[in-house]
Amino acid sequence: MSSPRPRLTRGESMHQQIARHIRNEIAAGVRRDGDVLPSSREMAAEWETSAFTITAAMKVLEAEGFIESKSRSKRVVRVPNQERRGPVRLPKPRVVLIGGYAGSGKTELGRILARATGWPMLDKDTLTRPIVEAALEILGQSPNDRESETYLRLVRPREYEALSGAAEENVQCGNSVIVTAPFIAEFQDAQWLERARARFTDLGATLSVVWVYCDPDTMNVYIRRRGAARDTAKLADWSGYLSRIDTEARPLTDHVVINNCTSARPLQDQAEALVKSLMGLELD
Repeated sequence: MSSPRPRLTRGESMHQQIARHIRNEIAAGVRRDGDVLPSSREMAAEWETSAFTITAAMKVLEAEGFIESKSRSKRVVRVPNQERRGPVRLPKPRVVLIGGYAGSGKTELGRILARATGWPMLDKDTLTRPIVEAALEILGQSPNDRESETYLRLVRPREYEALSGAAEENVQCGNSVIVTAPFIAEFQDAQWLERARARFTDLGATLSVVWVYCDPDTMNVYIRRRGAARDTAKLADWSGYLSRIDTEARPLTDHVVINNCTSARPLQDQAEALVKSLMGLELD
């Protein structure tokens, strides 16, 4: 059964958004115990905000025990129990498809789940971006194009075929797997979802669908901060981009919603609950 839709939140404090994002990076293993964070001035430039806002975010993380201030200019990540756990082997492999709009936090969630379970994580951009960029250039398009008919008709379907093939190969080896991609069109296609579920069932695996929700304001902050060339078109016409998507849409199948808004529970807490749910479902 799907989870209730999270309530849209707007106007959340910038320092809370930054604190949440860094907290997610720590949980995902992007920032490790002992790492020194950039200076307030450097982080202010990175996040396009003021040093005062960065200081406020650091105070939140320090109060939560995630960082330690060595001096006014040196802050260190403190998570001594961050080690990756050993793989969880299930009687039946589980395939977890994690979707969401750009900047929602689906990759961070995938990394947290992978660290908690030891299952391989397959991220669409990581697996396919170099080949996609080369293919687009050969086809006479910008390597950062993600909007044209050429990309949508010729390239995008091949990305998802490659991703599905890699997931199936893991399942055939008896491995559970975590797959992260937008899955925007796929999760709104009941026939695609039915075929995917049937295919993995035939391979002896159980399919779980997860949707990561994040409000548009926070997505914008995250997208601007990561500075990926493929997001240029979105940021150049943000209102136009929002008019073309439906942030209230949800997968047309049983699914779990993870709320990555600043006001929601920490992403790591929701990930831990999701892992327990996956284990419980497996034992039923």
